[in-house]
Order: sequence, then C-alpha cells, then structure tokens
Amino acid sequence: MAETAASPTSEKNLAAQNLAVRTSPARQLAEAFASGSLAGTVELAEVPFLTLVGLRAQAGSETAQRLAAVTGGLPAHCGGTVTNGHTTVLWLGPGEFLVVAPTEAHESLGGDLIQALQSALADGQGQVVDLSANRTTFELTGPRARAVLEKGCSLDLHPRVLKAGTAYSTEVANIPVILWKTGEESFRIFPRASFAEFLGRWLLDAMREYASPEVP
Repeated sequence: MAETAASPTSEKNLAAQNLAVRTSPARQLAEAFASGSLAGTVELAEVPFLTLVGLRAQAGSETAQRLAAVTGGLPAHCGGTVTNGHTTVLWLGPGEFLVVAPTEAHESLGGDLIQALQSALADGQGQVVDLSANRTTFELTGPRARAVLEKGCSLDLHPRVLKAGTAYSTEVANIPVILWKTGEESFRIFPRASFAEFLGRWLLDAMREYASPEVP
C-alpha cells in the first residue's frame, strides 16, 4: 500500500509541536527575569530560538554578492549591520557575518532562509552554517540598560560612540558575546548557550541596584 505524503500544513504543525517542547538555555531564569525587571527602568528577557546563521565570504566576491541578494545586503565595516524586513546581518569580522532572523525562518519550521543561503553559496568559496542552537539571545531594555552593561563591558557604550544599529563582538562579565544595540535604550546580547545561565544571573545581579526596591 502506497504511503501518503504528509501535507505542508501537517509538517508545519509537527514542527511547531517540536518547538514547543524545546528547552531554551535560560528557560530556568524566566521567572527571575520577570521579577527582576522594572518597567520603565530596566527589563531583561530571553528571546529563544531565533534563527542564527553564520556566513563567510570574501568581500566583493561573487559568492558574497549572491548571499547579499538573499539577505538584502552584507555590512561592509566593523560594527555594521544591514536590516531587511525582519532579518538583520551583523558584521563579525572581514568576510564573516551573523544573520539574525525570526524563529519561523528556520527550515525546521518550514522557513527557507537557510536553504536559500546554501543555494546562493553553491560551490563558491565560503560557508553557510546554522548556528541557531549555538547561542541564545538576551534582550536588555530601558533607560538603565546601558548602566547595567557598563558594569561588565569594556566597550564605550555612550550613545555618541555606540550608535543604535551597530553590533560588536566583545565580552560582558568576561563572557564572549555579540552585543547589538537595537535602539537608543535596547540591546540584544548573544552568549553561547553554555554561558547563558551564568550571564543571565550576572545581568540580574547588575540590575538589582535599579530594579529592586532594596539596594544591596
């Protein structure tokens, strides 16, 4: 008896169910993030399961041009970012980039971003690597977000130096991260999954001065 192929809708529903049972690297801190945040001052949350794709391609090469056609462009300088709709490409180094896209852009949920990038790479010199499980994302927002980061980050975070829409590889609390300033008072922090709990707890402690009614 011939097997009936699963419909795209059923495959998408199955993928959504699989996503629902996944455990994010900082899931155990969700309640602490909520109780340790103070609206209008500083707030911390995990944004789990974003689609993260590492790209390598020589600047100006045909490979880079094909990849840029998929993402809407590649940043050309240190700290640069290029946003196209809900997808942003961060500059990590000469010829090295990180694509950040919504969860549903991942091929396991029926998205075609990774497949499109792999097709654009073809047999050209470069790399397209799915890094979605390699890191998680913390979102730190509010007027005191910069002050919290300044307790453990050596970058000059003053707005005259670090503009909204820039991203750098750096360290926060001695943990290697990618720091992306998404707005005037908002940051996204990308630690490796294995460092997520430590960094999450460090950020909570650094926030306590501003978010807790009791100053330690």
